[in-house]
Amino acid sequence: MAKINIKPLADRVLVRRLDEEEEQKVGGIIIPDTAKEKPQEGEIVAVGPGRTEDGDRIPLEVEVGDKVLIGKYSGTEVKIEGEDYLIMREDDILAIVE
Repeated sequence: MAKINIKPLADRVLVRRLDEEEEQKVGGIIIPDTAKEKPQEGEIVAVGPGRTEDGDRIPLEVEVGDKVLIGKYSGTEVKIEGEDYLIMREDDILAIVE
């Protein structure tokens, strides 16, 4: 994957959805199609500097490279250099996969 020249603003992140094939490789468990609707897994490829609260910058809890669980309809879909990504607020991320 090429380096992305996009810097999200505030508490937004840029997420690349992981293919179902990649999801199966990670855990080795095959999930039926009916159970794959929500949540989905993605990888953080860029993060913003964090939100501002009372004049102080609060950094994000996620960082580039983190694998995260996201809702199926979370974020705004964007196409960058022919690849699909999502831009979303950190609050829309359900969990970090460790």
